[in-house]
Amino acid sequence: MASGQLLVSEKTAGKSRWVGPALLLAAGVYVAWRAAVFGCGTVYVAPADEGPTSVSAWEAVAGVAQPSLGRTIGVWVAALLTLAIFSFLYKDNPLYKLAEAVFVGVSAGYWMVVAFWTTLVPNLLGKLFPAWVSAGLMPGLSPEREDAWYWYFVPLVLGLMLLWRLAPRGAWIAAWPLAFIMGATAGVRLVGFLQADFLNQIGATIRPAVVLLHQADGQGVDWTASLGATVQALLLLVGVLCCLTYFFFSVEHRGLVGRASRLGVWVLMITFGAAFGYTVMGRIALLAGRLEFLLNDWLWLIDPAGLRPPDWTGWW
Repeated sequence: MASGQLLVSEKTAGKSRWVGPALLLAAGVYVAWRAAVFGCGTVYVAPADEGPTSVSAWEAVAGVAQPSLGRTIGVWVAALLTLAIFSFLYKDNPLYKLAEAVFVGVSAGYWMVVAFWTTLVPNLLGKLFPAWVSAGLMPGLSPEREDAWYWYFVPLVLGLMLLWRLAPRGAWIAAWPLAFIMGATAGVRLVGFLQADFLNQIGATIRPAVVLLHQADGQGVDWTASLGATVQALLLLVGVLCCLTYFFFSVEHRGLVGRASRLGVWVLMITFGAAFGYTVMGRIALLAGRLEFLLNDWLWLIDPAGLRPPDWTGWW
């Protein structure tokens, strides 16, 4: 009996092993068919003074635009990498790891180049060697040195010390500039945080409990708007006091203090839930953007902006 059940389970596992590749093959055939028949994923460009500009497929039908091989390859690469990332929803696989490595590598390389040209060249090399940088790297940079230009040797030395970690010996030298970076960044961020978050939040709670708003023409009080603003101010006052009461442990949470602390818990949970929902909403917006890219820009299954002839869009 047990051997029969084992044989059935092995047959079932063998059949299910072919479901994923079969679906993948069917999807690939469908995409290839749409690309051959309708040219889905093709990007059309038209000549312009500043260079080729992406246009809709209607210009291609009118004969004023032509396909761009480079931009079309870019769309297909972006779509395939997106699908490779989505494949993690099924299980971990080499395609996902490849797309993840490409994403991390390209991002690191891109931000390194951006930091070099927007920070290192103008703010360090341009201060130490302005004539050389203005002549070769940034022609718009002033070739004149500042009065205290020699102070910029300090960040240059700290940067070279930070690179010492790559050396086989003397990696402890990199700890000094790293400690300086962490300390300076913490100090600067602390001042900004106190001003932007801490003090502003305190100031937002110090407001009148009863609000009187005047009408737009300045004649009399707008009682409806005043009532709404007063209710909002009272809710803010009660919520802040109840939340502070929950974190006040010098008094036992019983009676009025206990009820206020429980209300503070509700206020905290509502706040955390709203913040979490806002974060999820942002992630859902990113997902919707990628799905629209796949269905609209790549496969041409939808066309909300009417950029293509009707017979080019659809599932068949």
